[in-house]
Amino acid sequence: MSPPTALVPGVLALLPSYTSIEDPVADLRAACLDAVGRLGPRVRVVASEATGGSGARVAAALVAAAGGSVVDEGETGVLVVGNGSARRTEKAPGHLDERAAAFDDALRASFADIDPVLAEELWADTACLPGLPPLADAEVLYDDAPFGVQYWVALWS
Repeated sequence: MSPPTALVPGVLALLPSYTSIEDPVADLRAACLDAVGRLGPRVRVVASEATGGSGARVAAALVAAAGGSVVDEGETGVLVVGNGSARRTEKAPGHLDERAAAFDDALRASFADIDPVLAEELWADTACLPGLPPLADAEVLYDDAPFGVQYWVALWS
């Protein structure tokens, strides 16, 4: 039996150093901590280097906040870091790209066959997503695009 797997975004706003009196990503943070907390005490992190290592930093912070440890083997759960497009609105980091919504809809249906060129153009961190089951097979704890960036928090048991 494979360990549970969770998907979270590697958004820097989830790092403890970015928290403030008013948390702009409170719902996202709560969903991430819920998912990571269900992975058990020994969590293997799968994150791309596309974001300069921020995904791995965010994952490690979430694992620590949930009371776990990041491990390379003997894991009780797997934490995958990735997100959809960052070009869903005019105020998004990558500004509006009309292809973003359809791209994210396709990801929602399947993480297989992701076009890496289009993902890069849409500022999507999808390198670690192929191989994950569809979101329809997961418990989706968060599905929203705050600040024009598509984030999911999902758990496969």
